[in-house]
Parts: sequence; C-alpha cells; structure tokens
Amino acid sequence: MADWAYIAECVQVASPMPLFGNGDIFSFEDANQAMQSGVSGVMIARGALIKPWIFTEIKEQRHWDISSRERLDILQDYTNYGLEHWGSDTQGVEKTRKFLLEWLSFLCRYIPVGLLERLPQRINERPPYYLGRDYLETLMASQNVDDWIKISEMLLGRVPANFSFLPKHKANSYK
Repeated sequence: MADWAYIAECVQVASPMPLFGNGDIFSFEDANQAMQSGVSGVMIARGALIKPWIFTEIKEQRHWDISSRERLDILQDYTNYGLEHWGSDTQGVEKTRKFLLEWLSFLCRYIPVGLLERLPQRINERPPYYLGRDYLETLMASQNVDDWIKISEMLLGRVPANFSFLPKHKANSYK
C-alpha cells in the first residue's frame, strides 16, 4: 500500500517544488484523500488500467456504475485505435489483440458499483467470483484467459489456430 504519510513528509521537504504523489488510487475518495497530503497532484496507474473511467469519477466526484455495454464500447474504441496504429492486416490485428489481452488482465479486476457490498472497491482486494447482471458483465469479470480471448474475438475476429496467451504479470488466470 502507498504510504501517503511519507509522501506528505516529502511534500514538506520538497517545498516549494511541486511534488506529485502516486499509489493505490482507485476512486474519487482515494484521490481526495491523497490530495490531503499536500501534493500538487496525483498520478494514477493501476487504477486507470482497471477502471479507465476513474478520471470522470474524480472530475464528477461520484461512483459510475458503468454498464458492460459501455465497457465494451471502450474496448471497441481501444481496438480501433490499435488497428489504426498497427494496421488492419494480420500482423496489426494480432499486435492489437496482444495489447487488448494484457489490458483485459487488469480490467477483469473491476467490480461494478451496483454489485459491490460496500463502496469504494479497494485496489488491493482480489475481486471474488460473481455473476454479473448480464452475460457480458460476467464474461468481463472472468479471471480465465480463455474468456479474455472470447472478448478479443468479439472485437477482432477468431484467433489463429494454436493461439495462446500468457499475461506478462503471470496472474492466476493462465493455464
């Protein structure tokens, strides 16, 4: 866990130089609490990989119960950007798929607000298995790499024969 008390000490030592803090920000409450340390701003890494709409939540100071369809639209945009960048040939599609699957290994950690027992979700808590409000929500919550591949196929078409994927961070989801 991030040590925001230590970061507050660093702010005092670094003054008047601006100092930005980073660590464990996964909700607008986390961002607000981090700002109490006196930092000039916060950086968000893992929280944005799991919940890319966190910036909207911080700006609007609210929890966003984003639907599985809205999340799929975000994935579609991401896929389109990948194809635009790497090309829509076989090599470009597979490069896009690789990065999409890496991202899905983070996105599956999100628990929809409407299903949480308490707010906010903590970044260091492993999400339990849950049945989503629809098939797509359940699929997006899966920790199984085969389900991530299914999502990639919804966006990029069938994977090549003998396709396999192993997340870089070697989560419990790989075979």
